[in-house]
Amino acid sequence: MNKIIFVIISIFFSFPAYADMSNDNKSKAWDCSGIYLSNYFLPIGETFEYSMKEKSMSSVKVLKEYALEIGIPEKEWDQGVNKAADKHYGSKFDKAKTEECHTFLEGLIPNGKERVNKVVLY
Repeated sequence: MNKIIFVIISIFFSFPAYADMSNDNKSKAWDCSGIYLSNYFLPIGETFEYSMKEKSMSSVKVLKEYALEIGIPEKEWDQGVNKAADKHYGSKFDKAKTEECHTFLEGLIPNGKERVNKVVLY
């Protein structure tokens, strides 16, 4: 009986460890959000595919939804995104950085690619 109680308590207290994003991942997610937002607000004369803008905005939304799901306060998330957006605002489109962010998102968020595609389709 003691073992069963111990297992139940162990499982209960281990959930917060899974419901957290490391500081490195949080910083990378914020940076990617800034890159995605800069893709949406490209400088005049920059060439792009419209689908890239849609995917970028969908990715920002999915990253925020995931952050809120795992318990990051919305105010904290928004502050990090705003700093990253200021950092990248006015940047030229960088396909390599954008693809790196897509790969990061898909690895960080369970079913990340599907979640982004679902938002793009709406």
